[in-house]
Amino acid sequence: MLLAVLSGFILAILAPWLYKVGRGATGWILAFLPLGLFVYFVGFIEPVAHGEPVTFTYAWIPSLSINLSFYVDGLSLLFALIISGVGTLIVIYGGGYLAHDKNVARFFVYILMFMASMLGVVLSNNLMSLFVFWELTSVTSYLLIGYYHEKPESRFAALQAMLVTGGGGLAMMAGFVMLALVGGSWEISTLFEQGELIQNHAQYLPILLLVLLGAFTKSAQFPFHFWLPGAMAAPAPVSAYLHSATMVKAGVYLVARLSPILGHTETWLYIVTGFGTVTMFIAAYIAWQQTDLKRILAYSTVSALGILMMLLGLGEHVAVEAAMVFLVVHSMYKGSLFMIAGAVDHETGQRHITGLGGLIKSMPFSGVAAVLAAASMSGLPLFLGFIGKELIYESTLESHIYPLALTGIAVLTNVLTITAAGMVSIKPFFGQEIKTPKHAHEAPWSMRVGPLTLASLGVILGAVPFAAEEFGALLVGPAASGILNEALEVHLHILPSAINNIVMLSVVTVLGGIGVYAVRGLLGKVVAPLNAVSAVGPEKWYQWTLDGMMASAKWQTHILQSGYLRYYLIITILTTVGLAGSTLILQGALQNLSAITMPEAQIHEILIVVMILCAIVLVLRTSSRLTAVAGLGVVGYGIALLFVLFGAPDLAMTQFSIETLSVILLVLVLYRLPTFTNFSTRFERARDLVISLMGGALITVLVLIETALPINSRLTPYFAENSYTLAKGHNVVNVILVDFRGIDTMGEITVLGMAALGVYGLLKLRLAKKDKTPEPDVSKPEPISKPTETYTPMPVKE
Repeated sequence: MLLAVLSGFILAILAPWLYKVGRGATGWILAFLPLGLFVYFVGFIEPVAHGEPVTFTYAWIPSLSINLSFYVDGLSLLFALIISGVGTLIVIYGGGYLAHDKNVARFFVYILMFMASMLGVVLSNNLMSLFVFWELTSVTSYLLIGYYHEKPESRFAALQAMLVTGGGGLAMMAGFVMLALVGGSWEISTLFEQGELIQNHAQYLPILLLVLLGAFTKSAQFPFHFWLPGAMAAPAPVSAYLHSATMVKAGVYLVARLSPILGHTETWLYIVTGFGTVTMFIAAYIAWQQTDLKRILAYSTVSALGILMMLLGLGEHVAVEAAMVFLVVHSMYKGSLFMIAGAVDHETGQRHITGLGGLIKSMPFSGVAAVLAAASMSGLPLFLGFIGKELIYESTLESHIYPLALTGIAVLTNVLTITAAGMVSIKPFFGQEIKTPKHAHEAPWSMRVGPLTLASLGVILGAVPFAAEEFGALLVGPAASGILNEALEVHLHILPSAINNIVMLSVVTVLGGIGVYAVRGLLGKVVAPLNAVSAVGPEKWYQWTLDGMMASAKWQTHILQSGYLRYYLIITILTTVGLAGSTLILQGALQNLSAITMPEAQIHEILIVVMILCAIVLVLRTSSRLTAVAGLGVVGYGIALLFVLFGAPDLAMTQFSIETLSVILLVLVLYRLPTFTNFSTRFERARDLVISLMGGALITVLVLIETALPINSRLTPYFAENSYTLAKGHNVVNVILVDFRGIDTMGEITVLGMAALGVYGLLKLRLAKKDKTPEPDVSKPEPISKPTETYTPMPVKE
């Protein structure tokens, strides 16, 4: 299992070399990995369907009980099948869509890394490993959304998605830590048994809010929904994979996975259901007013995610069953429609529906796939979407809270969804043929396989009774059982057995969707004044927050990074004195100073201290740079002698070496410079004297208090006993640095290495552009704000 999860990372490393060999066929070659993973996961269907979850555990950080553990039950298996199955089609599609792009090899690297990260998220059984993979999806999605990095809108969208989802991820991590402490384990399967304990704990509410914040930001729930439409700056394969079937479903997965632990409470019910309901309606309302194919699909995706959240919030058997059916339905039709939108844009140069029409003649395969996918999206009979819609209405009608209100909002949402489905299928492919910037023609087969496959599956699973029954029994039932933490049998029927309220709601929905589609132009003018509220909506909140952070950072930098060393020292000393001094006073530590007895000092120790003090006075009073350097050297050597006298020869040798090197370097640099000039005023010198005395007094008090305390360290004997037996080193200090605290040292080296790479990259970029473009004015950096839309549609009226 570990190899299966990490295989995407391994192949991503090899992808650039494979591209040099495979060229145009690279997508087909690389698709064998996700296809193989799909076949591998299919092998788990039978045992999981019989209620036998499979676990794999690999030790990672045993001392903290953190393992790379994986848990395959119905829920994780369903997601893994979607990720690998759709991933196979996306890799093939991406190879065709970006066939003439010079950076296509980079796309394969990013998409394979993302696929592996998503598999890690849905299969992880350990909270910390889940968080690691979760953040990897944020990083790789940042790279994918910003694939066209030379475009400002792509860079802005990538940063926006990263900040929103990354911020939610940090909140989620805090919730995970609290959850593990309260539940007594990092293993999710173990926490299933502690659900009642956790829900009755005083920390339940903060845990729930932190975890849901991570889920809501990832799955674009209101008010965090704005980042997903912005991410449409990514290439079509990225949108089809990340923003329909995988990344945006990660938050849905998290809510479903932790439902046995945190769910089925009144707080859970109102928060998850409430946010899901608001999201599904607002996004559907916005979707039908768009003209860009990808933005229509993006907002309808946000609406679908809201439906999933609403169903998981309700938490009843039929609601969970509906959520799992709709999860698969949405992945199929939305993945297909996103790929079709990309194909239309790719082959016509136009993706605004006002400039599209009559494409069925020149793009028949894409047109057929679009109609089938849109029919499933609309929930028409004999499509899997119809089964999902019927279950949604059954869930809202049986809801324990506001059943009529939820049902009414669900109907309105689905009416607007049908309108959006018509806009992305009927409008571009039927009606009068409209001339496009490029001569319209059918996409290559690499770009047809994916849409046709996913759209056809929606028909097969919705029209063939045997297929629907097996789909419900082998996939939907086990997945729902994983959410409810109890066995659940699911029987799906392609058509209702009788005319009832649910059937009538479906009829009303379809008729309403057709009606709104027919009058959408007139209706758009009527509701246009209401859209003025979007000027102060969540996206504006994000921009205001970002601008405020930048302004605050600029002010803080102006204050703290003034460029004057003396101000750095003043701020550092005053901050330390203020914090440490107030703590000493509040804790009453100063009251015990009178009881501290001073140890007897030897004459040679006193002489060394006097020598250090005289050298300090010399440094302060001299006007010669060389004399000041010599005085500083005396101070350093004097401290080294104190190290020798008090039993720290290793520190003394280090101090001797540093002081010798410092003195030599300073002399070589400074001997040609003129003497000191006194620029400071009398007031500034008095101020500096007071601050220096305060800092010195604080350190003196801390040293006196520390030396008066009994020495009872557990670390000293541990390091002394184990430095050689465990680390094979006699020098305890060296062993601490390179072994016991090796992670700290490695972190410091890593930071320096990354900084060096960054400097190298900037220098290389500067040298490359030196002869091509004039140097930019770095004194006026470009503000981080939303760029102007550069995609201009044809001036054609609908």
